Amino acid sequence: MQNLLDCSLPELEALVVSLGEPKFRAAQLFQWLWQRGAAELSAMTNLSKAFRARLAEAAGIVQPVVAEVRTSSDGTAKFLLSMADGAAVETVLIPEGDHYTQCLSTQAGCPMGCTFCATGGLGFERNLTQSEIAGQVLVTRAWLAEKGDPVALRNIVFMGMGEPLLNTENLYKTLTTMGLDLGLSFATRRLTVSTSGIPGEMIRFGRSGLGLLAVSLHAPTQELREQIMPRAARLLPLAQLIEELKGYPLKPRERLTMEYLLLDGVNDSPALARELVRLLSPLKAKVNLIAYNASEAATYRAPSMERVLAFQKVLRDKNLTATLRKSKGADIRAACGQLAAEGRRQAVTRDR
Repeated sequence: MQNLLDCSLPELEALVVSLGEPKFRAAQLFQWLWQRGAAELSAMTNLSKAFRARLAEAAGIVQPVVAEVRTSSDGTAKFLLSMADGAAVETVLIPEGDHYTQCLSTQAGCPMGCTFCATGGLGFERNLTQSEIAGQVLVTRAWLAEKGDPVALRNIVFMGMGEPLLNTENLYKTLTTMGLDLGLSFATRRLTVSTSGIPGEMIRFGRSGLGLLAVSLHAPTQELREQIMPRAARLLPLAQLIEELKGYPLKPRERLTMEYLLLDGVNDSPALARELVRLLSPLKAKVNLIAYNASEAATYRAPSMERVLAFQKVLRDKNLTATLRKSKGADIRAACGQLAAEGRRQAVTRDR
């Protein structure tokens, strides 16, 4: 049976017309699904009972199911979600003063295998569909409403499990739905897609105009990037990555965001900070520094704040904008893939 949450607005229009209804019914249906988060057709009271009955024979509504929620002392909330086939996926709500930012997953597992990422150790299972990606927003929005939390969910970052630009068909469909006034109504500037760099796909995404781009860089040299992000570094060597980004379409006041995860004693020295300045000099870019959030099985350590600030100072002294994103949710293992990896380890232990 077709999941209505996997339909674009044009696909819903075709469906309702095929069921003998006028096309405008699709807009009403779309609003119920996304604006109001209806989980049952019976809730859609401005649609006739006869139409709902015909619709129920052709399609249904399947949202992700919350398997576990962990809340941090800093207000971060991490959700482990179960999909219809049992795939485990994570999403995280991060408090940012007067609003929340949500990290969305685009794949179950990830094929990139970055050495610092818990998701990389899970391997790749499959791509997520629109209902499973945007459905993460429906789940957290319902959770906030149930808590009576008045703080708005304002920003979305596709920075959870998976490489978004390896799931472009579902990504673009989801971004379109999320940006529609009839849908989740997120402004383009509030939607950010994070990528480790997929050849040709970054420029394509920029031309789509569906959101902002962030690039997971994490190293200023090809040799070091191969060490910590081996598959990404081989797929798109650093020199080629920078060359592609030179052609990225930016609006007059826009800059590319380069994400740099600081790993103690690995990529956080002042010398490497200077290398980073040189690497990014051809680009209109800013750097988002992130201190590593270590897990129990971590290969790396979190750097001291002294090292983090020293790295940042080098960038700023060279007139490269560098903001420090405070790590949150360490007490609930909020870094990407940690909760799913823990669940898998527990399942293996039980099986044994």
